[in-house]
Amino acid sequence: MKKLIACAAFAAGLYAISGSAHAACGSISVAEMNWASAGVAANVDKFILENGYGCTVDLVSGDTMPTFTSMNDKGEPDMAPEFWVNSVRVPLEAAVKQGRLIQAAEILADGAVEGWWIPKFLADAHPDIKTVQQALAHPELFPSPDNPSRGAIYNCPSGWSCQVSTANLFRAIGAGDKNFDLIDTGSATGLDGSIANAFANKTGWLGYYWAPTAILGKYEMVKLSFDVPHDKADWDACTAVPDCGNPRVNSYPTSQAFTITTRAFAEKADVALDYVKKRKWTNTTVNGILAWQDDNLATNADAAKHFLETSPDIWTKWVTPAVADKVKAAL
Repeated sequence: MKKLIACAAFAAGLYAISGSAHAACGSISVAEMNWASAGVAANVDKFILENGYGCTVDLVSGDTMPTFTSMNDKGEPDMAPEFWVNSVRVPLEAAVKQGRLIQAAEILADGAVEGWWIPKFLADAHPDIKTVQQALAHPELFPSPDNPSRGAIYNCPSGWSCQVSTANLFRAIGAGDKNFDLIDTGSATGLDGSIANAFANKTGWLGYYWAPTAILGKYEMVKLSFDVPHDKADWDACTAVPDCGNPRVNSYPTSQAFTITTRAFAEKADVALDYVKKRKWTNTTVNGILAWQDDNLATNADAAKHFLETSPDIWTKWVTPAVADKVKAAL
């Protein structure tokens, strides 16, 4: 009987410790931003935090400025997994310095990239084309859909900021004088369709795109250099300004995306703070996930689970072996 009582007491102690660990994490709110890569990241975090650390995670809708303002002013949500910092760098640095927010891992290890791209099959066939300027010497490789005697450069849809920068760079580099037309794709679907059509017909394509995206997960593309460094001052003053009077050749900036948490997250889920300080992935990884999601008409939760099931070599490095075992058991 004494042994039974002792065993029961021991079990109760273990239960208390387990319950205490669960309570230490408690309820966490995570911003599920309204673009694909961030939405999947939020669901990866939800699965790992709930199953690996015993947290209770509530996903809330998010967008860059509203989420930052709410986290900075109200301390909620607790975490934004993929937060683009360029637009709020000064106030974010102030919030971090004052202890309200914590800047954790740079989730996109190689940053988000923008630029002018060509298909890899064309780059392989023409290894001499490594810059935009070299591509413009061959309009015959990038036939315009309306006038094959001229080359084509595909632009962003109307209303997107990249439409402005691409149009200014088109003028700055003198593409019109080099027998190229700037093609208005009309919509995101039109832009994506022009790339899909080029690969289906094995024809040249030159234009603006960015990563991480599903399209660059489906189609192998090569980003060309503008052969000049990025000039932020000129970009802000002219390249990004509609109908800038005297645009100059400039390279697109690399944007940074970090995981941001509140101080409260660190206090109530400190056991998981090491995870969000380690968790990062490359554009190539995210492109592949988004391509799978697009092909399978999958939800963010489905895509997150697919990543966890197929890429343990990546995510197990973010957590301890004990946590990894719990996550694997839950899949």
